[in-house]
Order: sequence, then C-alpha cells, then structure tokens
Amino acid sequence: MIVDKIIFPYSEWVPNNQRLPVLLYKNALSSEASSQDFENMFAANGWTGIWRNGVFDYQHYHSGAHEVLGVGHGSATLLIGGPDGRAIEVATGDCLILPAGTGHMNLGCSRDFEVVGAYPVGQRADIQTASPSPEMLFRISALPVPETDPVQGSSGSLTKA
Repeated sequence: MIVDKIIFPYSEWVPNNQRLPVLLYKNALSSEASSQDFENMFAANGWTGIWRNGVFDYQHYHSGAHEVLGVGHGSATLLIGGPDGRAIEVATGDCLILPAGTGHMNLGCSRDFEVVGAYPVGQRADIQTASPSPEMLFRISALPVPETDPVQGSSGSLTKA
C-alpha cells in the first residue's frame, strides 16, 4: 500500500486544512475489495456514521468532521483541495482521508462508482459551499487528530500526522 500525504493551501473560498494532510492510500484494499470490506475496516478501527453513496459533483468541504472515503466499486476523478486543487484518480480499493476543511468534488466517474464514508467518533459532517466564517475556521483548526486511522488503526499514518 502506498500512502501519499498532501497539504493543500487555501483555494479561493475553500480553507483546506493547514495542519493535517490529506492521506491517499492507493490499494488500501485489493482491487477485488467491496464496499462491505471498507465498512468492516472502518467500523473495526472505530470510525462511525458509515454510509455508501458517491461524491457530490460540486465543490464542498466539512467544518465539523474529518472524513474517510473508501472506493468500494468503480473509479472516479476527484478534485481534492478546492477549485485550485488537484485532480486525483481513484479506483476500487483506494481510500482518501480528508481532514476537516478539505475541498472535494467528483469530476467524473464510472457508472458503478460507490464510496463508503465515515467519521471519527463524536464528529458530524456538515456540507459547506461558501467561504468559512471565523467560527468555522476555528472549529476546523480545533478538531483533534482522530485516535485511530480508519485504515491502519492506532498505528496508522493519520495518528502520526
């Protein structure tokens, strides 16, 4: 498994996260993995609010939660890091951890594209599509590093960020 760490600067109206990197786990699970495999892994590592769907086709971020996205089926090109961010190709078995404030949107995907999302215990995702208020910037910067990495557990890359 390859882990890329990327810090994105502020991008137009998207704050991104200046403290924690986006983590891209290429082949977090095999290309034969399923959405259920991601659900099981996230739950075993203490992440909650698990859901299945796609990724919105408009730029947004969350101010109240870090988010993990595991690709359970298909492939997509996701724009990560706001309007000036980076297009990242993902496919079945790949996983992204998006710290609070990180912009993301779907630029295009296969018909069978499905992600599994989850959040650290006690955090709630909100959908933000405008510049953050000072209170939101404080909330983003004050969110603690999760106790566990949703992919690698207590010894994962996220816990060392």
